[in-house]
Order: sequence, then structure tokens, then C-alpha cells
Amino acid sequence: MTAIKLFLAGDVMPGRGIDQILPHPGDHRLREAVVRDARWYVRAAEQRNGPLSRPVPFTWPWGSALRSIESADARIVNLETSVTRAPWFAPGKAVHYRMTPENLPMLLSAQLDVCGLANNHVLDFGRGGLTDTLDALSSAGLRTVGAGRDAAAAAEPAVLRAGPARLVVFAAAASSSGVPEQWAAGAARPGVRWLPTVSAESATGLADEVVASKRPGDVVVVSLHWGANWGYGVSADQVAFAHRLVDAGADVIHGHSSHHPRPIEVYRGRLVLYGCGDLVNDYEGISGFERYRGDLRLLYLPTVDAETGALLALRVVPLQSRRLRLQRAGSADARWLESVLSKISRPFGARLDSGDGELRLSWRSHTR
Repeated sequence: MTAIKLFLAGDVMPGRGIDQILPHPGDHRLREAVVRDARWYVRAAEQRNGPLSRPVPFTWPWGSALRSIESADARIVNLETSVTRAPWFAPGKAVHYRMTPENLPMLLSAQLDVCGLANNHVLDFGRGGLTDTLDALSSAGLRTVGAGRDAAAAAEPAVLRAGPARLVVFAAAASSSGVPEQWAAGAARPGVRWLPTVSAESATGLADEVVASKRPGDVVVVSLHWGANWGYGVSADQVAFAHRLVDAGADVIHGHSSHHPRPIEVYRGRLVLYGCGDLVNDYEGISGFERYRGDLRLLYLPTVDAETGALLALRVVPLQSRRLRLQRAGSADARWLESVLSKISRPFGARLDSGDGELRLSWRSHTR
């Protein structure tokens, strides 16, 4: 049996405050209701956990996560920012994320293979900002999926080698994650691959594409930006959507949007991550929703059979954000994550067990 190891993470948000601490900070102006300067988020983090000596190196936001990330055969994240110098702010949005292209070495330092762009911040600076993002990432050698210059490009999967397997990655964003309909890509209009609803029926188009694209020995990942920011619940429609995709041949469902982790399931031997939580952001100094422990982050490192796509093991590395940098979570925090994830995943037949500073998944695969 041959196996491949993936690195999966939820939202990576290197715009706004993160952009300001890197070697080439971009325009710091914001149009939020209260905060008008991106540097405020840096000061808030410093007030909570101590000063930063700026600029920080490009590797700084990843911190101690880099060692685990580098060990994977392929690395997939949801990149939740525009990469542009565009000055125009998308109207009707409360929050805008923008990273200057000169700071792209921050992403390159993690050796990312695929950046999902189907999310509710990639058009924060309009369609021009999106095309800038596509150009910047392509020039840097980063594959993108879930957004494009037209609907066909937004739906096109990313295809790459991951060890002995061909890895096929799809991405889509649901309206439930805050993506407006006008952001949907059109026949001649840049945008994201947009899902108006999530249900077994609405999964049919994406499921058909999974069937059409998959060859013997392929591993297929479907990356989904869906659901609200807070809360551990997973709707029956989300479960049905994920199961429909696995039934069609998807091997990993990579869900994200919530700022904290959601349940884990193994369905028909395939991994379903209903919400990976945030990985990199500038929220460290923001109060509210403390019961979800947004300062704690997770790296997901599944090992899958390269020939069948079946899950062989899942390691989960607990981290904490301090001074806008990821560091290993302490033992008490790791135990808290183990308890919460086990509790919310129990209805799906899964639990997490701690050991050696990591969490490991135990599961009962089912076909319900």
C-alpha cells in the first residue's frame, strides 16, 4: 500500500494586520465602521501578548507550524484575501482584506501547493482586485482554484502530483458563508464558483464533475467555504452535500468558513472536515466569542491511501496565535481542543485522542 500525506488548513488571512507587519506593508487604510487603519490590529495584538519588532520575516506568521507543514506531500489552504494594490473597496462590505503582492513570499515560505479562492474576501477590492490576485499568485507559481476570469476557469480543478498520486482539487463557496450572488463568475465575468444553496440536490453539478475528472488512482479533494462564522452545529443539508460528493468519488471534503473547528467525520472511509477553523489571521487582539477559543488553531495532516483515497490516519496539531505568530499550544489547551472536538464529532462516530503534543483521530466509518 502506498500513501500520501496532505496538509489542510482553513482560512489563511494574510491581509490587513498581517500585511502590515511583513517587509512590504501595503496601504493601511480601512473602511470599517470603527477601525480605519490596519495597524490597529497589530497594536491590539501587541497590547495583549507583547511587542513586535517590525518588519518580521516572511516566515513569522507560520511560526512553529512550518515543520509540520513541510512534511506533507501536498499543502492546501483557503486563502482569504485579495492580493492587490487596488484602491477601490467593494461596496456593501463591513470588512476588506488586502495583501500587497510584494509580501507573497510569506505564502511561498510554507511551500503551499493550492490556494482555494472561493470565499467571501477574495473580491474585497472588486473584480480588478480578483484579477490582480490571480495574476500575482500565478506569477509566484501558486496554483489557485475556486475563482477565475470566467465561470469555466472558476470551476476548473487544480491538478498536481502528490507523491505517487495525482491530486485533483475542486473549490466552491456557498452563500451561507457570506458570499453574495454578484460575486459569482459568469460567462465573461471574473468571480468565484458560487453555490446558492447546499443540499444533496445542489451537489449534483459538482458531483458530476468529480465523476468526470477522476481517474483510477486519483485522490480528489473538494474544498468548501460554507456556513456561519460561529457555532459547532452542522446542518443536515451540509452533511447530505458532503455525502453526495463522497458517493461521487471525492476522497476528502475540506470545509472552512467558521473561525473555529467544527466536527470531523469519516464517511465510507473518506475524511470529511466540516470546518477547519482559521489558521492565520489578525484577530488576536479582538474580544468577543471567547468561549470558542479563537486563539487556538489546528493543522490537519491526513494520510490517505494513494490508490483508493481511503483515510488511513489523521494527525491534528494544536497551535496558538501569539504576537501574530503560530506556536505549539500548551498541554492544557491541547486537552481542551481534544475534549471539544471529541464531543462535537461523537455524533459522527469520531473522537480525538491526545499524545506527544498532537491529536489523533479514531473513527467508526459508516455509510448512513
